Amino acid sequence: MIALVDYQAGNLTSVRKALAAIAADVYTPDSPAQLADAGGIIVPGVGHFGATRALDGGWITAMLAHVRQGRPILGICLGMQWLFEGSEEAPDLPGLGLFAGSCRRLQIERHAPLKVPHVGWNSLACARQATILDGIADGAQMYFTHSYIAPISGDTVASTEHGERFASVVQRGPIAGVQFHPEKSGEAGLRILHNFTRMVS
Repeated sequence: MIALVDYQAGNLTSVRKALAAIAADVYTPDSPAQLADAGGIIVPGVGHFGATRALDGGWITAMLAHVRQGRPILGICLGMQWLFEGSEEAPDLPGLGLFAGSCRRLQIERHAPLKVPHVGWNSLACARQATILDGIADGAQMYFTHSYIAPISGDTVASTEHGERFASVVQRGPIAGVQFHPEKSGEAGLRILHNFTRMVS
């Protein structure tokens, strides 16, 4: 089963519906102890990095134990950023630290036609093969809504351009994150979620 973590940071219902559409076996844990039996964990989220403060304490300990056992975890949007070391949006609040580096605000030239937040459809530039991207074509369109970005690194398997290039998909072994919202990205987004369920099984 996949644990869909609810920390009051939005989009839980839409993610749950998308997972139901691909017949994924999902539950929402009420406490960190209920993560013990999870085959995989999804950390969704929209909004301010400070919302992840609700995951302090037992949730962090349980998720790190899950990862140490080699079980998969997927971060979506804010959830992906939380997998990094932190964000300048809430500099006093550490992330989970599964990926190196910190997130920062998108930099757009003052007179550029682009805006922050980055909202709408944009394409993936796939850098290399990864389980989470199985069946996803280079240039696939995904739906984004965010103001902060994760750094490009050796764990970046796809990037996206919006004024500057940023990591839009990261994966290292069973740990993965997507900056976009797969639950709002049509068939390609459902394929991303399906790929994660395959990682779990």
